[in-house]
Amino acid sequence: MDTAERASWLRKHTIFGDLSDELVEKIASCLTEETFAENRRLILEDTRPETLCILVQGRLESYRTQRTRMANAATLLPGTVLHLQELLLDRRASQTVVSLTDCVLWRLDGQWFKQLAEDSPQLSKELSRLLAEQLDQVSEQLLYEQERQQALRPYLVPKVVRGVVGSSRYAIRLREDVRQATHIEPEDAGRRPPILIFGEPGLGKDNLAALIHFGSGNKKAPLVKINCESLRSVDLFGRGESRPGLLEWLGNGTLLLNNLQDLDPELEAPILSLLETGTYRPVSREGEAPPPPQQSSAWILMTSEKSLPKFAKKSGQQIKAPPLRVRKADIEAHVNYFLQLLCRDRDLTRPRLTPEALRRLQSYDFPGNITELESLVERAITQSESKSVLTEEVFWSAGASQKSRRLRLNLLNRYPRLRRFLLSPWWPDRINYGFTLWFYAIVVAVLFIGPQTRDANFALNMFWAWWWPLVLLGFPFVGRLWCAVCPFMIYGEVTQKLSLWLWPRQLGTWPRQWAERWGGWILYGGFLLILLWEELWNLENTAYLSAWLLLIITAGAMVCSALFERRFWCRYLCPIGGMNGLFAKLSMVELRAQKGICSATCKTYHCYKGGPAEGEGQETGGCPIYSHPAQLIDNRNCVLCMTCLKACPHRSVELNLRPPGIELWAGHNPTAYEVALLLLLWGAVFLRRLPPLTTAVLGDTALLESWGGHAIAAGLALLFPTAVALGVYGLMRILRGSLKPRPFLELAYGYLPLVLLSNLAHYLLLGLTEAGRIVPISFATFGLAETGPIWIADPAVIAFLQGVSLIAGALLSLILTQKIARQPFLKLLPQHGLTLGMTVVLWQLIL
Repeated sequence: MDTAERASWLRKHTIFGDLSDELVEKIASCLTEETFAENRRLILEDTRPETLCILVQGRLESYRTQRTRMANAATLLPGTVLHLQELLLDRRASQTVVSLTDCVLWRLDGQWFKQLAEDSPQLSKELSRLLAEQLDQVSEQLLYEQERQQALRPYLVPKVVRGVVGSSRYAIRLREDVRQATHIEPEDAGRRPPILIFGEPGLGKDNLAALIHFGSGNKKAPLVKINCESLRSVDLFGRGESRPGLLEWLGNGTLLLNNLQDLDPELEAPILSLLETGTYRPVSREGEAPPPPQQSSAWILMTSEKSLPKFAKKSGQQIKAPPLRVRKADIEAHVNYFLQLLCRDRDLTRPRLTPEALRRLQSYDFPGNITELESLVERAITQSESKSVLTEEVFWSAGASQKSRRLRLNLLNRYPRLRRFLLSPWWPDRINYGFTLWFYAIVVAVLFIGPQTRDANFALNMFWAWWWPLVLLGFPFVGRLWCAVCPFMIYGEVTQKLSLWLWPRQLGTWPRQWAERWGGWILYGGFLLILLWEELWNLENTAYLSAWLLLIITAGAMVCSALFERRFWCRYLCPIGGMNGLFAKLSMVELRAQKGICSATCKTYHCYKGGPAEGEGQETGGCPIYSHPAQLIDNRNCVLCMTCLKACPHRSVELNLRPPGIELWAGHNPTAYEVALLLLLWGAVFLRRLPPLTTAVLGDTALLESWGGHAIAAGLALLFPTAVALGVYGLMRILRGSLKPRPFLELAYGYLPLVLLSNLAHYLLLGLTEAGRIVPISFATFGLAETGPIWIADPAVIAFLQGVSLIAGALLSLILTQKIARQPFLKLLPQHGLTLGMTVVLWQLIL
């Protein structure tokens, strides 16, 4: 193109058309042509341009990145003169310019052009006029942009929250769907086809829409989100020139219609038309003629909690977000991702997730999906504070197990005096340190130095004739209440306080993973040794041996309290605590918390980790066995110390009356060591009736006369229920037919009522014949004459109560087995037969 042709093109297409022919030709003669490839930067904002540029062919884009608001991008077409204002006013470039296509540019040296403007009054005058027009245009654009930003700001989505987390096949497919959506090309009219994203609540569907927008070629345009529940037609479509709508302000940006299922039915038709044709009609005032249709170039993304056929037909692509319950393999990745974000924001070291905690999370279906998981992890971080490990106790959900709220009566609301007593210093501190502490010491001392038989030592009488019957009788009513006043843990707490006073230090954290795996088997072994000791050395009638038993258990509590924080012994290793936790599952009383209040209101979790007084909550050291009342699913790990009740400022904690043992068929988690302990306690009933059992089997008791034979017989008696129960379960599997039986670990809990009440039937004999002799025995303990009242039940009454206990245990076991199994009665006939058969055997042995 020669100079004349360039001059002619400048007159027709640029701002130089009003200049004289001489000046235009002079400018045209000094132009140099340059080709410019696609996606290259011509100039960077805030730098000084050296040349005047004229776009001849292709398209450029100019924008300025501003941190306080979105980038203002504009497309430049052929004929655009660049850097005129910057060169004449000696300013820096106000915008970055990049090429959208391959371009042809004409360049003019900046210094030469400035000199030409100084030498030519006509050019200087014309350029001043052009500058004034450009400034007016810029002012108008700036005002428009400010109005636009103000209109879009409430709906603007600035960035993506997160990517698609996880490596499951569902996550991989979802990432692929998102990637395909980002590569959707515009249609002939320049609009991109709409996209519908649907799935259950809490899946972050709006975040998926943001991923699509910011990963697409439309990422430099704004993304706005509006909830369909609050969407009004005038807000979206506007009312002519008097009130522009979001679509007009948005231009070629992206509109996200969130929660489309909540859309007003009156808006369905105009939005469907917008999706299909890209046109909309602004709202008209009453009495006015309808305004003409307007064209919209916005890209429309939609989210919904279900697939909507009407909108799906108008969509170029549908994306289904899979619920978290089918992506259990991704839960660990999500938890670690949330932990990283939360710990970084709070300047904490990221804790490790235990396998037990992961299993608990994976066993839950998360009706609130990812949103619920995120809030659960946030609560766990707050609750665990600076712990290096997150255990299963800190993960609980407000939406979990709503069935657990049924058939409950909160005793604290029904009986305000009970609440006041449990909140008072009397429970359990004054009872423990004002009575139990010193009385236990007296009992142990009397066992050592007093008479050695039960008929002459009140401490031995209290241990075997009072404590055992009463604690067994209390399990169905008050669960692990004994553990709240247990002397073992009281001396453990005293040891802990004294050791910290003498040697200030940080107590060790619990080795939870080890304890969860082996603690139950250690307490099982401890209980097995106690039973053998009891039988082989006549523990029931030897005072000093009973004292040694108490001291050994107390020593375990004291050693663990000196090494670890809180009551590690009570939760994991105490044999008596293991039995208490097992039988407490049958209790008609439970301590729980209202999960909705805990998740929505509580931010301190003083009931779990301890802390100062808050509101009506008292200062506490936190739960002694690290249980949060909102995450309890059974009574095993609650000692009813009421620490959580005293710490809670929101009145969330409840002491509920419930159907006995309901937890065993409503969300119960069976464990192997608990089932082993259950069968061991069943065997203990046979062990305590070893002479009549041996006589019934062998015809005499000669086997028991030698220590070795006695030990063998004792071991066989203890293992007898285990062997029979496993054999019967094997028979059930052989005869199962088309219906597979429940796992043995679940069905074995059906025997629990019979185990408890058969143990009670044994100790009823001691309680009803010897407990009433406590007064004369107390005198005999100190060498005084045996005098005082004696209360002894008639043998017929004792036999009646023992028989009632066995019959009740059998019936309750039958009912509980049916509840746990949820299978036809005939399918469970072998286990029911074992329950009834063992009841008959125990009837013969005990009565």
